[in-house]
Amino acid sequence: MKLTKIEKSWAFYDWANSAYTLAVTTTIFPLYFKAAVEKTGVAQATSTAYWGFANSISTLFVALLAPFLGTIADYYGYKKNFFGFFTWMGVVLTAILAFVPESQWLLMLVIYMISAVGFSGSNIFYDAFLVDVTTKERMDYVSTMGYALGYIGSTIPFIFCMALIITAYMGLIPISFFVASKIGFIITAIWWGYFTLPMMKNVHQIHGIEREPHPIANSIKRLAKTFSNIKAQKPLFIFLLSYFFYIDGVDTIIKMATAYGSDLGIDANSLLVILLVTQFVAFPFAIIYGKLSDKYRGKTMLYVAIIAYTLICIYAYFLKTTLDFWILAILVGTQQGGIQALSRSYFAKLIPKDNANEFFGFYNIFGKFAAIMGPALMSIVTLMTGSTNAGVLSIAVLFVIGGVLLTQVKENKAAESDLQS
Repeated sequence: MKLTKIEKSWAFYDWANSAYTLAVTTTIFPLYFKAAVEKTGVAQATSTAYWGFANSISTLFVALLAPFLGTIADYYGYKKNFFGFFTWMGVVLTAILAFVPESQWLLMLVIYMISAVGFSGSNIFYDAFLVDVTTKERMDYVSTMGYALGYIGSTIPFIFCMALIITAYMGLIPISFFVASKIGFIITAIWWGYFTLPMMKNVHQIHGIEREPHPIANSIKRLAKTFSNIKAQKPLFIFLLSYFFYIDGVDTIIKMATAYGSDLGIDANSLLVILLVTQFVAFPFAIIYGKLSDKYRGKTMLYVAIIAYTLICIYAYFLKTTLDFWILAILVGTQQGGIQALSRSYFAKLIPKDNANEFFGFYNIFGKFAAIMGPALMSIVTLMTGSTNAGVLSIAVLFVIGGVLLTQVKENKAAESDLQS
């Protein structure tokens, strides 16, 4: 199968914003932040906890906004506007990171949190556009191709950033690690903004509801009605609870991976190379998950990924060497794209298209509230035990709970038909 022009334009937003995930959320900024904080004498485990709490706070803000914004965006013409607002907010704030002195690490953290709100907020509407760009039968394929493109697209600017940082670190060019990182933030912002343009030009809202007077008041009423409907529709509600737990584990591992590796004593250059290789591993496995979902169904492949992540958390507890971290990172790479893409498409198949933003608002609130719990759980366990390994192990609980709940979701066409009626 090949992507149509509209499907490709939609998928290219993954290509665009995944640069932020890799450079800012996962690698360069965590290293930059920890180096800046530790210059003040703060312990490594404590700076990791600050990083975790910052991610939790920014995620909480998006989680509170998601259902309300999603409900308003179901009116024709609003979805693209909300998408553009959050996207450009994230792009601009990412660039501003380059102009904050490293000594002002608290201001730096606040600006990062706002940029993270832009990134996460744009994804609410990007995910909801899936019902506008393709058919139900192609959703698994299109969704996984989006993630696959994201893994490759994110590595291209990241390679330039990494080369700059490594050569600066080795003293081969006359700039510091901090200056090289700041240039990396600007490169990331430019990449994100430029490759968002196809989405802005070619993708339009097809499904929605007609505009009406008092849209805010009516949106609140529809939001309350949708929440009641979700609770009444047991399979959908249980899936969202399952997603709440297992996607929390996924997001936590992504956000905390670099800080964890740093606490193990792995140098910045090694971490950058390891996480770059992880992206290349994730690309084919995201596609593989999409193809296997056609043969074994998306839900079966979600079980596979949940079990794999549980074993990964257990393995992480025993990590000691750089080789151990290499193995861990590659294992994560084989799973992360598949579980995220199939969760998105599985949910999209269950919901009514005209209210996609509204339902994806709840999808995101479950995901975002979950992402508050994971980093906070890891941070608390790390502070209590003094061991980052123990903090990572605690995340396994989230995958176990999510997997158990997923077994309670009915898997038959009649159930899905009921959900959409």
